[in-house]
Amino acid sequence: MRIGVPAETAAGERRVAMVPAVIPTLTKAGHSVVVESGAGAGAGIPDEAFVEAGAEIRPGAAAVLGQAEMVLKVQAPSQPEIGAIPGGAMMVALFAPGRNAPVVRALAERGVSAHSLELLPRTTRAQSMDALSSQSTVAGYRGVLMAATRLPRFFPMFMTAAGTVPPAKVLVLGAGVAGLQAIATARRLGAVVSAYDVRSAARGEVESLGGRFVDLGLGSADGAGGYAAEQTEDAQQAQRDALMPHLAGADVVLATAQIPGRPAPLLVTAPMLAAMNPGSVVIDLASDSGGNVEGSDPAAEVDIGGVAVIGVANPASGLATHASQLYARNLANFVALVSSDGALVPDYEDDIVRDTCVTRDGRIVHEPTRALVEGVGTR
Repeated sequence: MRIGVPAETAAGERRVAMVPAVIPTLTKAGHSVVVESGAGAGAGIPDEAFVEAGAEIRPGAAAVLGQAEMVLKVQAPSQPEIGAIPGGAMMVALFAPGRNAPVVRALAERGVSAHSLELLPRTTRAQSMDALSSQSTVAGYRGVLMAATRLPRFFPMFMTAAGTVPPAKVLVLGAGVAGLQAIATARRLGAVVSAYDVRSAARGEVESLGGRFVDLGLGSADGAGGYAAEQTEDAQQAQRDALMPHLAGADVVLATAQIPGRPAPLLVTAPMLAAMNPGSVVIDLASDSGGNVEGSDPAAEVDIGGVAVIGVANPASGLATHASQLYARNLANFVALVSSDGALVPDYEDDIVRDTCVTRDGRIVHEPTRALVEGVGTR
């Protein structure tokens, strides 16, 4: 099977869908890999490294995509890229189908079998392909480092001749993969860490990392597949009211809560920010999907009453080298699932293959996406 890896075209995207260390896994399975020249530059990977690993380098996306049977990408393809993908080819990416109606329609019209790894089922068998988790790990780590750099004080406790400096107090909102990595990283830096999540299972995970679980006494909101369920506005307001004193005592707040296919829940409002001490830092890792923090901007730092509110656009791209390595392994495992003896043989009875498929045979086959796309089209 011929696998094409084009350079990413989304603004600010530095990751690449395949890395030299993973290419031998694909070539040994009978596949050929063609990478667009310069595709790895943002992740610090030169063209020569791909060639040494067994890939072919070609200039321009059209030359890479024109004969591809499978296309591997990080983000959604551009319209010119879609036009270059052969009908009947498979594309695998993280392309947020619910927020990219024009892309989904174009992929369907082109006859591309498009698979979005955001839709991967939360099962043990799918863990090795779970790109959301791998990229969230990167995001959680990076968010803490950004906060530590921006906070005008130390994270760890220091005992000096000039006196003792107490450790920073960090509050993590959302104890999914990104939140748990944030807890672990902040603890390694010496901060005192607490965390809140609406899911009942989160308490044990937070405490296992040395964090203190914040129990608001509001009950849990466990959703399907281990995710948090969407809450009513009344429930969200009660949660915000109960969180306010915890934010007031924090030096750093990292907001990581997201719901797949839905806007991120609003966890931190302007009155809550007003209760925080000037000089505090709030990192919104969900700003790309609507934001957990009122007033956050995914492209800039905003000063709100002396509190630095930092929205992070595409946080995993900021650590592109390791983010690309993890993502490439996720993709290689997916390729292994849908191929055999060097040929593309997807089994659409398989829940992983079926559930991630958005378009196939000229149709939008993922029903929630189809309903969203058709809704957009009728406005």
